Amino acid sequence: MYNDNTVELILTSDGNTKNIPFVEELVNAAPNIDGWRITAHKPAMNIENVNISMNGYEFNAKNLSFYANDLKDYPDEIDITVVHNDLTEENKKQITTGTYIFLENYLGELAFLTNIDTLKTIGRNECKKDLIPIEKLKDFIVWRQKEFIEKYNGIRHSTANDEHSTFEADLKDGNKLFAVINTDLLNWDSKASHPWIAEMTIKYDGSKGNGMPTDKDYKLLNKIEDELMKELTDIDGNLNLGRQTACGEREIYFACTDFRKPSKIFFKIQQRYLDLFAIDYDIYKDKYWQSFERFNN
Repeated sequence: MYNDNTVELILTSDGNTKNIPFVEELVNAAPNIDGWRITAHKPAMNIENVNISMNGYEFNAKNLSFYANDLKDYPDEIDITVVHNDLTEENKKQITTGTYIFLENYLGELAFLTNIDTLKTIGRNECKKDLIPIEKLKDFIVWRQKEFIEKYNGIRHSTANDEHSTFEADLKDGNKLFAVINTDLLNWDSKASHPWIAEMTIKYDGSKGNGMPTDKDYKLLNKIEDELMKELTDIDGNLNLGRQTACGEREIYFACTDFRKPSKIFFKIQQRYLDLFAIDYDIYKDKYWQSFERFNN
């Protein structure tokens, strides 16, 4: 139990999904300290307690509303348009920033970062549908997320016998591009069950081979990919989509049911090979793998 004098320390992921599991681990490992409560992520707030003043503008239940967009080709997307009464072309950047801060406080940091697929802020003159009070947004997202989980919970795909295709191209700058992609997965009709894309980018010296790695680096790059595949298995909801090599960079792609384990594994691999390669990674939501449509063409 916490008394009225308890000080709460909230650790945030700084708006970056790949930081979430490390914040949670840090909070779970924190010792109990009298008078302190350590919390992961900004908690959700009651709508009447959320009033943001920023750059001379107010953000609250009186001047914000929303509507949801139904996407025929992407029915599981949670696509939200938020309307601010005072938004104009001149203040769009400030209003959008303030709206995002409002939503993070109202919905809670974790829900804001992970449950909305597409978010747009507009003014009243741009509205295309009837407006819904912003206080109903929380219940709407909970309902849509519950539907999504019930629809896709437990769906897995074995990649053992999948077919892969190779893609080769000569780029305008004289470099070459080579990719190996699991084309069976690209044609899978349950992509949304693995909505998180984990992408690792490994930089190497490609200056002597039209952007391609040396034989030594090529072996090391394949070794890294093998280690990732050993840790991130399809039975646990992590599908290796393939890789692309070009212009001094190897990109490795996974589609995942959740972002936490890929974030930890990617970080571990990054630290393991820190002395050999510059490695970066990103975790983002793409329910229909639209970022890979280039390989369908």
